[in-house]
Amino acid sequence: MGKKTDTCSFCGREIRGMFKGLGDAYICYDCIETGHQIVQEQIAEMTKAAGAAGNSASLSLDQLPAPAQIKAFLDQYVIGQDEAKKYLSVAVYNHYKRILQPAGQDGVEIEKSNIILVGSTGTGKTLMARTIAKMLQVPFAMVDATVLTEAGYVGEDVESTLVRLLQESDYDVAKAEKGIVFIDEIDKIARKTDNPSITRDVSGEGVQQGLLKLLEGSVVNVPPKGGRKHPEQEFVKVNTQNILFICGGAFDGIERKIAQRLNTQVVGFEAAQKTQDVDKNNLLQYIAPQDLKSFGLIPEIIGRLPVLTYLKPLDKTALRSILTEPKNAIIKQYKKLLAMDGVTLDFEPEALDYIVDKAIEFKLGARGLRGLTETVMMDMMYELPGTSTKQFTVTRAYVVEKLKKSGRLNAA
Repeated sequence: MGKKTDTCSFCGREIRGMFKGLGDAYICYDCIETGHQIVQEQIAEMTKAAGAAGNSASLSLDQLPAPAQIKAFLDQYVIGQDEAKKYLSVAVYNHYKRILQPAGQDGVEIEKSNIILVGSTGTGKTLMARTIAKMLQVPFAMVDATVLTEAGYVGEDVESTLVRLLQESDYDVAKAEKGIVFIDEIDKIARKTDNPSITRDVSGEGVQQGLLKLLEGSVVNVPPKGGRKHPEQEFVKVNTQNILFICGGAFDGIERKIAQRLNTQVVGFEAAQKTQDVDKNNLLQYIAPQDLKSFGLIPEIIGRLPVLTYLKPLDKTALRSILTEPKNAIIKQYKKLLAMDGVTLDFEPEALDYIVDKAIEFKLGARGLRGLTETVMMDMMYELPGTSTKQFTVTRAYVVEKLKKSGRLNAA
């Protein structure tokens, strides 16, 4: 350490605590801290530039898969939902063609086509969006609309939806600006009522209005760590012009809105005959933008989500296939887990059918399958590893016993 009369060779100040170098060179603590910050900033800039260069070469127009190829990839992970897969494949294909289009002089500008998926819980909305992002190798972020509130209220600002995308991109802004954001539970921010109120709808219509600029495409200030914005905070500027937004929601009860619309012009015997062609068991297939407006979405946000499609409720055949057929099927996962312990796992068809029947009874979709299978497998996963057992077959009686034990059912 230097003496009190020593001065820093960088800033010239006389400071008691300093590090001595060769000769009469000294450096104070403040200059050490400043130098460290400068080096860190330079490293971050170099990393960012390298990441942007690598990202620009990762996806080209020639390498962009066609809609049929995207759907074929989705088929490996998602059972059924062919209509939704086609809509999603075409929208994603056109979106990235728009980003990768060569600069031309024809004056034609391709607009962004954000997507809204309507379907009950557990039908595969999130899985389809995540699978497409994995295929294209672009950043993917899933956010929940229920935590968002209007600026100035308890909750999170709408700009926080982009924080997760930045994190997935290692804070590489250029990479994040070509990513996909999946906004889940979009139906939970529906306008609560059409009647005027003395209180503000801060978590409903207020959030929808805040989302407009993100969906349309604009440069927004994003707080790097999320949360509320404040004036002294440093922001990251993100242009949402090339970010694809996919919104999903269950829209529980929207079938009543669809039924009312389909029956509004039923006059006379001939019109009544035409209504017999309507499939009352799957009214979601007739969904239209006006139904979303009736549910509580404002017209401005509906206009910024031009691609509207639906997901069918999963029937017994689809649920049965979900258990065993996809690449990451639930049964395949458990077989792999036990194979790592040297145990061969088999399932009787009747056991799988019983799990499917209970999932339909609970009306939880594919997530219900996961929960029921977890319950059935828990004791087995605890007891088999480390034993001499090399093979185990799950029977219907075993499934019934484990579900009864857990309280998932009252009778077989």
